[in-house]
Amino acid sequence: MTYHQQTVVVETADQLLQPKTRRSFLRLLATGGTAVLLPGMFAACDDDDGGPAGLGGGTGSTVTLDFSDANDVGGLNYAYALEQLEAAFYAQVVARSGAVLTADEASIMADIRNHEAIHAAFFRQVLGAGAIGALDMSRTFTSIDFASRTAVLTAARDFEDTGVAAYNGAAQYLKQGANALTAAKIVSVEARHAAVIRDMLDPSATAQASASFAPRAFDDALDVPVIVARVDDYIVQRLEAANKPEPVQIITPPDA
Repeated sequence: MTYHQQTVVVETADQLLQPKTRRSFLRLLATGGTAVLLPGMFAACDDDDGGPAGLGGGTGSTVTLDFSDANDVGGLNYAYALEQLEAAFYAQVVARSGAVLTADEASIMADIRNHEAIHAAFFRQVLGAGAIGALDMSRTFTSIDFASRTAVLTAARDFEDTGVAAYNGAAQYLKQGANALTAAKIVSVEARHAAVIRDMLDPSATAQASASFAPRAFDDALDVPVIVARVDDYIVQRLEAANKPEPVQIITPPDA
């Protein structure tokens, strides 16, 4: 990781996992600095990469998310898995969809890619030896036409909506207040992603007047099995929740 005035250049994901460099990175961003993430940062998100030893990359083996741990290892790994998926998707968007996006749209997608890569690196660092490792994305995104602006933005909206609903639904299983706080800080960013993507899909005044950027007053909160079923087609390994309590009854007030 190198510094140029108020810009920090991150060359690999491992650099963000080193406590000293990560603290410097976050401190610079907090004071208005700029991050430049080089291609090496996203190497782990390449959809041709297999999973590491122990995960059975490409074999469809089960990755267990154990929600009984007092330190929320299962819940944090659940978030880590979803952030890996989103980071891999946006890495593909940036690499393959530049020709169908405007310069402003491409810049937004690069910003979102950076957010998701940082989220994934953060969870990997926090989990340490308890992390599930890099998931195998070798069959990922084959159903998405990256040469179609509408297809890319629609897929991005759906990924962001899934992420928001996943964080909302899993918050009830987090036992540590610090982890719940972190999840809240991330889900608000994911919701911003969903809003700006909706604006790109339909920026018309009519759409904005109808609140298309936030269609409902209350977002979905979906339980782990529902989310796992949604992402199953994108990840070679099978995610499976273990020792998860029964979800609380989620009462959603009617939209105003």
